[in-house]
Amino acid sequence: MSYSIAEAARRSGLSIDTLRYYERIKLVEPPARDAAGRRAYTDDDLGWLGFLTKLRLTGMPIKRMREYASLRHHGAASAGRRKSILVDQRTSVAERIAELQACLDILDYKIDHYDQVERKVLGTGATVEGISA
Repeated sequence: MSYSIAEAARRSGLSIDTLRYYERIKLVEPPARDAAGRRAYTDDDLGWLGFLTKLRLTGMPIKRMREYASLRHHGAASAGRRKSILVDQRTSVAERIAELQACLDILDYKIDHYDQVERKVLGTGATVEGISA
């Protein structure tokens, strides 16, 4: 199956400009061309774009993504380095999740606190507007 650049953009969630940019900076191999010379993306191309999207969502810098993309052309010989890049990124993601969990815990605590304050205030006939941060 092959997809036009517009269809690949729609399926990947990336813009056409982003697809061209990724090609230009060598994150993706130039896709095959159809008889009219238009880009023809494959399911494998879309799979790779999906993986790149996940890497970006983890906060991986483009430079590191380019390194990873370059290494994949070396096959099994580069597996160790590619794994190392992913392990490092996983550590970074886990740290960020822990930070966000701490923020979520604080928000939950404050929400619970305000629930208690509202119950007390509403129980005595006072208004909620008088509650401070």
